[in-house]
Amino acid sequence: QVQLVESGGGLVQAGGSLRLSCAASGRTFSINAMGWFRQAPGKEREFVAAIGWSGKNTNYADSVKGRFTISRDNAKNTVYLQMNSLKPEDTAVYYCAARIGSLLYTASRQYDYWGQGTQVTVSS
Repeated sequence: QVQLVESGGGLVQAGGSLRLSCAASGRTFSINAMGWFRQAPGKEREFVAAIGWSGKNTNYADSVKGRFTISRDNAKNTVYLQMNSLKPEDTAVYYCAARIGSLLYTASRQYDYWGQGTQVTVSS
């Protein structure tokens, strides 16, 4: 089993920045890819970004390319999401996810473990 705990969410003005963290514990040796998803009220959970074990391979949703950066620190079993130039439409609960497999899928069903979520609110 793997446990994921997100942190770093909060309220920020449009154009501002936030950095989310996701700390993994448990059987972290089984994890080869990690990602971020988000869910706004009344909408389905959507893919944001994913990263492979080496940190070389990344995948981003078109809506966040150029603004968000995903990274990982394997020594700390932690993945980060640096969010810059935030927009009100980025407002959502952000979830950390992990895969046993190494492919950077964008579908929620392809991920094996999930965190509890952290709220990000961007005001105009």
